Amino acid sequence: MKLVFLGAPGVGKGTQAELLCRDRGWTHISTGEILRDAVTRKTPLGRRAQEVIDRGDLVGDEVMLGLIRETLTGLGEDGFVMDGFPRTPAQAEGLDRLLEDRGEKLDGVLVLTAPDEELTQRLLGRGRNDDTPETVRHRLTVYRENTAPLVTYYEDAGLVRWVDGTGDIGEIQDRIRILLVGGGR
Repeated sequence: MKLVFLGAPGVGKGTQAELLCRDRGWTHISTGEILRDAVTRKTPLGRRAQEVIDRGDLVGDEVMLGLIRETLTGLGEDGFVMDGFPRTPAQAEGLDRLLEDRGEKLDGVLVLTAPDEELTQRLLGRGRNDDTPETVRHRLTVYRENTAPLVTYYEDAGLVRWVDGTGDIGEIQDRIRILLVGGGR
């Protein structure tokens, strides 16, 4: 299966993607990790990304799609769960084209949800210096504004499945597995 996990900061996309991939033998594609890896290894795309980051700008679609293309090329036909990408409808269209070039398509988009109060508690509990109540509220607002069109894009394609992201990690994983295969652990 080829899946995308979407959800607000703190909802547990990365944790759930990692658990599912470990269980199924799939690849977890965290765009944050592949970006950091490319920068560390000083690949051509990594050097381009570093220049953008050094300017204080966000890495653009062309570089991100290039990194995704490189990652997919190394996968063969194995399943994957992608989190952290796409973030916009334009990136989603780019991902669709990359997969189409490989004769593939997404099997589903899981949107993990949780109330703002729970997300705020989770994020503040991480102990990061940049996680204050004000910055967390702002990040959640920006996420909703930026991601709403992306969710609509995938809903129009009939790919979206909603997952309750509240509760403990195992309960959430069970919900995901039930959605995907019709059975629990």
